[in-house]
Amino acid sequence: MSEPYWEVRDGDGPHLLLIHGFLSSRAQWLANLDALAAVCRPVVMELYGHGRSPVPAAGRRFETGAYAGAIDRIRERLGVAEWFVCGYSLGAAISIRYALDYAERVRGHVFTNSTSAFAEASLIDAWRANAAPVAARIRSGGSAAVDGLAVHPRRARRLPKGLREALVRDAALLDPEGVARAFEHTMPTASVRARLSHNARPALLVCGRRERRFAPHRQHAEAVMPNLSIVDVDSGHAVNMQAAPAFNAAVAEFVGEHS
Repeated sequence: MSEPYWEVRDGDGPHLLLIHGFLSSRAQWLANLDALAAVCRPVVMELYGHGRSPVPAAGRRFETGAYAGAIDRIRERLGVAEWFVCGYSLGAAISIRYALDYAERVRGHVFTNSTSAFAEASLIDAWRANAAPVAARIRSGGSAAVDGLAVHPRRARRLPKGLREALVRDAALLDPEGVARAFEHTMPTASVRARLSHNARPALLVCGRRERRFAPHRQHAEAVMPNLSIVDVDSGHAVNMQAAPAFNAAVAEFVGEHS
C-alpha cells in the first residue's frame, strides 16, 4: 500500500507530526524544526502528490478520513501510543480530522488558519461543483497548469527568501495527477466544522491575525470547540513561516504543558 512520505527529525521529547498545506512540502517547516526539537521529535509528512509522496491509484485515498488512517499507521510504525499532531491550512483539515477520529492517540493537536477545515456547506458545495473541471484542466495542462494556480509557492511574495526558494524547488516535484485528485477528493472532504464541538483533546490554534477572511472562523472555533486555546500572532496565512519565532514559542509551550 502506498503511504505518504514521512521522516523523523532529531529532537528530544514526544513525537510531533507536522502536515504542510496545499502545493507545499516538508520545506515549509525549515524555520521551525530546530526550535521544536528542544521539546519534541518532529515528524514531517508530505501529502500525496506533493514532494516525495506517491500518488495512490485509488482516489478515495486522498479523502481526509483515509489520510487519518494513513497517519495512524505512521504512529504505529513509530511504536508510540500517543503523540502530537500539527497541521497548516489544508494540512490542518487533515490533522484536526485525525484528532477527532483517533482522539485516544492524540496528546494534543495544533493548527493554523485553515479555510478548508472550517468551510461551511455552501463552500463545500462549490468545491464539489468545480472539482471535475479544475481537475480536468490540471490533467490536460500538466505541470504548467499546476504552476498557474494562484496559491503556487512562486507567488508567495511575503515569505522569507530562503523559505520561498526551498518551497519553489520542491514545487517542481508536484505531480499534476496528485494535485487534480486533491481538488476532487481532499477539498470536498476537508471541512470539520460540524464536528468541532466533539473535540476531546487539548488543542491550540496559532492564528495569523492579519488574515481577515479567517477571523469569522477563529470566532466560531473559540465559541464551539472544547479544550481549545488560541494564540494570535502578527502574521497572515503563512503563520509558521511569517511569524516563526512566535509560532515556535507557542507550540513549544503547548507541547511542554501537555507532555
